[in-house]
Amino acid sequence: MVGRIVGLVCCLLCAFPFLVIGIYNRDSIEPVNFWSGDTSLKDKVKDVKGYNTEMTGLYKKCAFFFLMAGILFVIFPIAGIFLLKPSCSCGIIKRLCRRTAKKGSRYQMKAFLILEDGTVFEGTHIGADKEIISEIVFNTSMAGYLEVLTDPSYAGQAVCMTYPLIGNYGICLEDMESGRAWPDGFIVRELSRNASNFRKDITIQEFLNNQGIPGIAGIDTRALTKILRRKGTMNGMITTDASYDIHSILPRLKEYTTGRVVEKVTCTEKYTIQGSGGAGWRVALWDFGAKDNIAGSLVRRGCDVTVYPARTEAGKIIEDKPDGIMLSNGPGDPKECTQIIREIKKLYDTDIPIFAICLGHQLMALATGADTFKMKYGHRGGNHPVKDLETGRVYISSQNHGYVVDVDKLDPAVAVPAFVNVNDGTNEGLKYTGKNIFTVQYHPEACPGPQDSGYLFDRFIQMMQTKKGE
Repeated sequence: MVGRIVGLVCCLLCAFPFLVIGIYNRDSIEPVNFWSGDTSLKDKVKDVKGYNTEMTGLYKKCAFFFLMAGILFVIFPIAGIFLLKPSCSCGIIKRLCRRTAKKGSRYQMKAFLILEDGTVFEGTHIGADKEIISEIVFNTSMAGYLEVLTDPSYAGQAVCMTYPLIGNYGICLEDMESGRAWPDGFIVRELSRNASNFRKDITIQEFLNNQGIPGIAGIDTRALTKILRRKGTMNGMITTDASYDIHSILPRLKEYTTGRVVEKVTCTEKYTIQGSGGAGWRVALWDFGAKDNIAGSLVRRGCDVTVYPARTEAGKIIEDKPDGIMLSNGPGDPKECTQIIREIKKLYDTDIPIFAICLGHQLMALATGADTFKMKYGHRGGNHPVKDLETGRVYISSQNHGYVVDVDKLDPAVAVPAFVNVNDGTNEGLKYTGKNIFTVQYHPEACPGPQDSGYLFDRFIQMMQTKKGE
């Protein structure tokens, strides 16, 4: 009998804290997150009172569980012992944790994605609490969301990730491709509550808040992607205003343009990164929104890289006598960069080896008399096949562009196609006739991958070696 009483007392001692915590938290000014471990609940839960009231009920249920176990100890000890087995107790607590987080999401602020064709998606608010209008694009990468968020080429755009779960490995700040995040907004099917990775510094929720990026989760990103593929890239609004007036919003959406975003993303002053290995090649990197791994790919090959702001005159770069020049990636419509195009023509007229990526590729084409046009929905992701027209080999590439060079308006005496996109036949690179110049539309620096086309940096170094050996 003594054992039964001891069991009852132990169960009562377990039930009492659950009951007290539940009652205490009912009137708390912050959302209850003791069991869930979800530190982002404070930012996500907007109806704190409703959430805490419901959570109080869950704590009371846990107290009831232990109370029943105590009663069973008195009436039928074996049943009481069974209920209090560690596996069972842990199961109850785990279930409470899961339900805490699930109910937290129920009380999140609603968010709305409004497209310029009138389509509206309803989901939950994530990230910074603000309203944005932007160009809506989609990215098909299965990993590398941090690299996407910190790619300057996304300036002026809101990115929809087609992979359904984003944030599961958190944010490792070391992997950032620039000093900050650039998209106006972020759109996902599900944003992971918890991050499981030993390299994690913060969660993606914390990163979005810190970077001031609003977003929406819980929408059908497949349906959104299908709309953009069928109708083309369009502008949209992310808002938490449930009383929005769509008739006043649609004209604002149609008026939006990304504008001259290169000026926004370029560095402010010239600086140099010393290469490793002592090869001694001096490369000028013209920064139109360069990803960090472009310079990194050159530095690892022993190049000393000097980075120049977009506003730099070509003459200043030429005066520094680099062994080679790189024209970087960047955001926006290449035709907006009228001054830069005129300066690039001056580089073309020299015999300095030049390698251009993405926006740099488009700007070199415009500087030499070719044309560009906006694609229906662009190429964004890490799984795009491109074919080398010289060797016939196909590479899987990383891409991020909404504009492309018009090969029908190329002068073969100036340049010829070197790479083609296997999916849609659009141009992916040019080889310039009689010049030490080659350009690609895709990203050989990749990061996070794939690494198939990293050899292009080696080709660039060979060009510099050949030129120096003349």
